[in-house]
Amino acid sequence: MTVKSLIAAVTQQEDLNFLLTNRVPRAALTRFMGWFSKIENPLVRDASIALWKLFSDLDLSEAKEAHFKSLHACFTRELKPGLRPFDPDPAIVTSPSDGIIGAHGLIRDGELYQIKGAPYALRDLVADPAVVDTHRNGCFVTLRLTSSMYHRFHAPADMTLEHVSLIHGDVWNVNPIALKRVERLFCKNERAVIRTHLATGEPFTIVPVAAILVASIRLHALDRVLNAQTERPLAYPCHDNVRKGDELGWFEHGSTIILLAPGEFTFCPNVAEGARIRAGQPLWRRRVAAGPM
Repeated sequence: MTVKSLIAAVTQQEDLNFLLTNRVPRAALTRFMGWFSKIENPLVRDASIALWKLFSDLDLSEAKEAHFKSLHACFTRELKPGLRPFDPDPAIVTSPSDGIIGAHGLIRDGELYQIKGAPYALRDLVADPAVVDTHRNGCFVTLRLTSSMYHRFHAPADMTLEHVSLIHGDVWNVNPIALKRVERLFCKNERAVIRTHLATGEPFTIVPVAAILVASIRLHALDRVLNAQTERPLAYPCHDNVRKGDELGWFEHGSTIILLAPGEFTFCPNVAEGARIRAGQPLWRRRVAAGPM
């Protein structure tokens, strides 16, 4: 048995995995990782990336740059041009990021779920009555970004960013083991709520959720990093027109994005729980083709 397979076997033991990634000083570890990952020392960088590869399926062959100044630069790496083409069909809303598809379906009277049998209230997730009213009977999809994945996220369609709010919270792990054990986990973790409308006028909301080791989210529309140290105001009006595929920002490790869409959108055939998806691949088909922004 290789070291990597031994580590995988150990981390797949649910009790141990939950203990090691949750029953620890989560906030302190996350702050430490934020500091440590930015150390620009070749020995620290190389040892950290080598250790990371032991614990994950990290593949840097798609990275735009062959060398990184720090672990943080590796986390937030860009890809070589053309590796994430976005579906050009204006009726298709694409995945904004690489990820593993989690819970998805209809929002029923303001209730959605993190896994089967574990519901949570939309009002607790977004803390915004206007967003709740807009998506009360809409649909949603959950995308989980693992630590080894490409961490940048993009506009899933032509859209206008209208408002961003930051909700301070915890940094629980967001893996399936934690989702089975921590009720309303997404409503407890640090998160941003990005209100937008699509080129055809439909409301669309993007909710990036932080997790242990990743409590920082960079948003280009605000030209700033949002994290636990962000002070009031925590609400930011904006008016930023973006095209499908434009980069919106990035996570600084790996986490979750929840997308909220109108109920009349239909899921594309490739959308299935547990399936891997790449930025630019189809998520939803909308009934009205996009017009000019």
